[in-house]
Amino acid sequence: MHVLKKAGALVGAAVLAGTLSACGLDINTSVPYSIQPGSIQPIPALAGQRVVVGSKDFTENIILGYMSEMALTAAGADVVDLTDIKGSNSSRQALLNGQTDVTWEYTGTGWINYQGNELPVPGGEKAQYEATAKADAEKNGVTWLNYSPLNDQYAFATTAAYAEKNNLKTTTDLANFLKQKPDQARFCLETEFTSRQDGFPAAVKAYGFQNPKIENFGIGTIYSAVANGTCPIGEVFTTDGRISGLNLKVLVDDKKAFPQYNAAVTMRTDFLNAHPEIRGPMEKVAAAIDNTQMVELCKQVDVDGKDAGTVAHDWMLKKGFIK
Repeated sequence: MHVLKKAGALVGAAVLAGTLSACGLDINTSVPYSIQPGSIQPIPALAGQRVVVGSKDFTENIILGYMSEMALTAAGADVVDLTDIKGSNSSRQALLNGQTDVTWEYTGTGWINYQGNELPVPGGEKAQYEATAKADAEKNGVTWLNYSPLNDQYAFATTAAYAEKNNLKTTTDLANFLKQKPDQARFCLETEFTSRQDGFPAAVKAYGFQNPKIENFGIGTIYSAVANGTCPIGEVFTTDGRISGLNLKVLVDDKKAFPQYNAAVTMRTDFLNAHPEIRGPMEKVAAAIDNTQMVELCKQVDVDGKDAGTVAHDWMLKKGFIK
């Protein structure tokens, strides 16, 4: 039986705290989950090996971080929980600087945000993954493990009732509808999404929205703004649990205006080379999670109020990865 631990519970916590606090990372107390191996069995080479798992500070990524911790604990590693790092850049720097060893990333984020490209790679999920993984390995010494079916993309959403009334299933349907009803061309968007090249400008270019009215909101309030009729159309992330909780309809990006954002575990290549056994448990988890499941898991946290660790633990049990 193994118990997951927060960074502050380890030997040398005072030294680690000084290092991490300089990067804005928090040291926390123990996490009360006892893990026993299921289909993920102990791996002798990982017995007692210290592995620090980080995550970004939004629900989906935190859940993924917990899943990784439980898988690695079942495999015998001495896992340190450093989930909920504030901001993508801080999470990324923690990995590059060796403060974390394992973190989930997204192919579009790697390509646009970290590699500095303005436009996505054409050709779908595999092409985007391969380009991102190749660039990150060559430039930054970071390896991307096999990507997951989980693909957390940008999309537009309306209420289910609005979509049904106006026969909206795809973003092309929306564009055609707005040509007939230009007074409905009101979008609730994040400020960043409004201007970044893989955001609203990409949608305008692909779908030809004409003279749209943009109202800027924080991402957390867009969902409720659409649900309560403040805006007919909003920017959403396709795996957000509030889509289900608020009965929103996600419109299919049929012209592929937005990048692919498949989730994948990333690690420093030198750390992976030293501990190649980590790959197996991580890729088992990655292969087992998809958008439908993640929407439900995020709903349990963001709508139903459950703890993210508990939700991840229940999922790992259901899949038989742990006992």
